Order: sequence, then C-alpha cells, then structure tokens
Amino acid sequence: MMFGTVAVLGATGAVGRIMLELLQERQFAAQRFRLLASARSAGKSVAFGGQELVIEELTHEAFAGVDLVLSSTPDPVAAEFLPSAVAAGATVIDESGYWRMKPEVALVVPEINPEAALSAEGIIASPNCSTTQMVMALKPLHDASRLTRVLVSTYQATSGAGVQGTEDLIEGTRAQLAGEDYRYRAFSHPIAFNAIPQIGSVGEEGYTSEELKMVYETRKILGVDDLPIAATCVRIPVANGHSESITVETERAISPEQARELFAAFPGITVLDDTPNGCYPLPSECSGKDEVFVGRIRRDLSHPNGLSFWCVSDNLRKGAATNAVQIAELIGRDREATA
Repeated sequence: MMFGTVAVLGATGAVGRIMLELLQERQFAAQRFRLLASARSAGKSVAFGGQELVIEELTHEAFAGVDLVLSSTPDPVAAEFLPSAVAAGATVIDESGYWRMKPEVALVVPEINPEAALSAEGIIASPNCSTTQMVMALKPLHDASRLTRVLVSTYQATSGAGVQGTEDLIEGTRAQLAGEDYRYRAFSHPIAFNAIPQIGSVGEEGYTSEELKMVYETRKILGVDDLPIAATCVRIPVANGHSESITVETERAISPEQARELFAAFPGITVLDDTPNGCYPLPSECSGKDEVFVGRIRRDLSHPNGLSFWCVSDNLRKGAATNAVQIAELIGRDREATA
C-alpha cells in the first residue's frame, strides 16, 4: 500500500539519516516525504529520491496531513510532540525511549510480535538497540524451550551515543595518539583505548538505564513478565555495531547443534559459527547490514540447560532505523491486504 505523506522526524540525526537511506533503498511507497527537525536544521536541504527536500521546523502544527511518522529524537522531544502527530491522525513509529514501556503502547520487533503493531493505535515504539538484537536471538530459543534465565554483557559502539559519540571516538583517538588533550562531549570518560562500564543513568539496585531497558523491554516483547534477566552494558572504542555475550538457561537443554538450526531458520538471523577457522560475527564486518549475526554457539559448562553465544548487529540499522522501517512496511502490507 502506498502511504500518502510520510514525515521523518529527526532527519539530520545518525538514525534519521539511515532511515532516509533505507526508505530510498527499499523503495518505500509514499506519495510525499517530508523532513522535520529542530529550528537549528530547518531550511537546510537533503538529497532524497532524486530531489532536494527542505527540512521543516518541528512544531505541533507540522503534522497536519501526515499519514505516517518515523521518529528518532531525544525522549523530551518525543514526549512533547508525538501526541500532536497522533492527534493529527498519523501513525507514529518512535525510536526514542520515552514511550516504550507505556502499557498502552506496542513495543515491536516485526519478526517477533508483528501482531502488536497491527493492533496498535497511535504510537508504536521500536526497542532499544541492544534489546532488539538480543530478543531476535532469544526468540527462536524461547519458542523451542522456554527461557528460564538470561545473562548478557554488551560491548556497545560509540555510534549508539549519536553523531557526537562517533566524533568523540575519532577525535579522542587522534588526540591520544598525538599526546594531546581532547574534551569529550558524549562520554564522561575517555573512550579511546578504554572501556566504560556505564551506559545511561544509575537506577534500581545499581543497574544503569541501558541495562534496565534490556530487562523490561525484553520481557514486554516476549510477553514474559517474570523472565529473570541480568545485564551489564559497556561502551567500547568501536565505531559501529553492538556486540553481546549471551548465556541462556531453558526448561529443556538445547544443544549447540539444535541452536544453530534454530538460529539459521529464524528470519533476520545469520549464523557465522566456525571458531576453529576464525569465523564468528565481528562488528567491523556486520556494520552496514540489516541482519542479526550469531556465532560462538556452545554449551554453558556451568549449567546442564545452559547455552552461550555471541551476537552482533548494526545498532543504527536493525537496532534502530531498519526496525522502524520494517514496522512501517508491515503496516503498509496489512492495510493493502485489508483494503
């Protein structure tokens, strides 16, 4: 189905830019595209679909006549402006963290819970990037033998902190190699040649907001409110692509051989698992791709029903922009089928 007017909110940000690339690459069907951003970016032009689109200033009135909004903004912006988009009659797919855990808002990964998007009204939330790739890997295991516990440590790229995060990595590394000082803006500690075991603010029991997102968002997407999950999230000096070390326990043991088959059969997952020959997912090789990559699949030697594996995905694509565009495509197909 062709949408009427599609607005991309936050079009100049790291995720917004990739949304625009994907809409062109995937030939997303719409009569008209509009770009919305802050007053600072308004008036600039962006090449899109063989033409130049002028960025419009985001206001509460800017959503008039818009059918679909793809939004990637800071939480306060999403909280303030997206209700105006819904009031104007638009379906909203939001990348911010503000709406995800609202009980009335669907939190969607299309390969896992498409029905949540199709029955939603108003705002549909896309999960946190680190959550998205993990739940993609958890879902086929959970369907085969119910998950009873999840342990995850993440190794997250600087692009997850936005354009400034990437600049901090590049310029901070240059400065350190040259023996010069650099004032970091996205990070509270130097990221060059370092690892920072805090992403987000500190919340309950000493866990960070990023870690708690992985807990609560995963439970909501999988529909298991009491699933035990423990997460440790670390920022590392990698430009793009989040990596995760995941150990699961299941009701019945899943062998590594069975897990490989389950992963390989699940849409959106690619298995790279030949450790003796150095074949496993690397962020440098997974960046720019839309799949979730899984490797290092092995038994957990500490638990009879345990399984450990390594998971990598481009946090700006499947972790954000790609997932949002896939939700939009899902809604478009459903409307076409029921028209």
